[in-house]
Amino acid sequence: MESARKAIGRGTSENPTNRFERLSVAQDLEHLDPSDTDEFAARKVPTEYFADVTQSLITKNDSPDIPFTYSLNPYRGCAHGCSYCYARPYHEYLGFSSGLDFETKIMVKKDAPHLFRNFLRKRIWKCEVIAMSGVTDCYQPAERDFELTRCCLEVALEARQPIGIITKNALVLRDIDLLAEMARHDLVCVNLSITSLDQKLTRLMEPRTSSPAARFAAIEKLTAEGIPVNVMVAPIVPGLNDTEIPAILEAASKRGAVSAGYTLLRLPHAVREIFVTWLEEHLPEHADRVRSRIEACRGGQLTDGRWVSRMRGEGEIAATIANTFSVFRRRYGLKSRGIQLDTLNFRSPGKHEKTQMRMF
Repeated sequence: MESARKAIGRGTSENPTNRFERLSVAQDLEHLDPSDTDEFAARKVPTEYFADVTQSLITKNDSPDIPFTYSLNPYRGCAHGCSYCYARPYHEYLGFSSGLDFETKIMVKKDAPHLFRNFLRKRIWKCEVIAMSGVTDCYQPAERDFELTRCCLEVALEARQPIGIITKNALVLRDIDLLAEMARHDLVCVNLSITSLDQKLTRLMEPRTSSPAARFAAIEKLTAEGIPVNVMVAPIVPGLNDTEIPAILEAASKRGAVSAGYTLLRLPHAVREIFVTWLEEHLPEHADRVRSRIEACRGGQLTDGRWVSRMRGEGEIAATIANTFSVFRRRYGLKSRGIQLDTLNFRSPGKHEKTQMRMF
């Protein structure tokens, strides 16, 4: 999975072979002259947007270790480019790669608000919390232009449909007016992911996300408006950011967060190779230590797909992480469970809806 030219500002420069494809392409770099600056010069790779015309918006899961059953994802792929993102393999179902394709070829569900409204009108819908998003970030850079998340929140407010937002982007503050109104009806909780306090590390590991300072500022502004915030220290990478758990929880508590949770690094399918390549390229001095500690939490492997253990790991290191998190969560007055939202006042949304401009 070697690449001659590095992609500037991306989580990876590689495009590993799609596991569903029968054919693969391998670059032969041995014949290239390392002094040839044109062949090896870093390059900028633009983000491309494609219309996703799917007629199915709400997905359902029965995973015993995921705290929600239904999720809404306005986008597939994510320009945040997090090197560790467990959602990367989902792009392979679209014929793309888990690597650079995942962060540069974004599928946009332009009819998401309309589909959401129609879903909530179904007589079989028994109201429960819907996560936004369960896979890719609903406030990734595309949302600044397309505003599909905002339009879906308008539908949710009208229907009194509770929403659990999951993001690591301070762009969520753009919709603070809607979120404050939803919070007054106990309809929303914002789950804000914070991986590290180190801006240099996050810029490498999560190249197009908001800075740690911006995320903490978002917590403060959201809670000031009565919007409950749960902080997710996710993922915890053993040997890299696990020592930051106390400081992150303290900072989150001071800014008003009411609860906190965490997940251990997951490396399914091609993500394993993408993350290891990233680690060896950007943090070679930590690579061996991080790999060995991940393996210690995963039964000697880099990944473990078993229910429950995939989220927390096993062994002494995983137990130490769990104990550390529990101790400091209690010390800083953070709850272990998310905020309870109102599911009793749901009402089917009306037939009239705001028109959504088409992108294409």
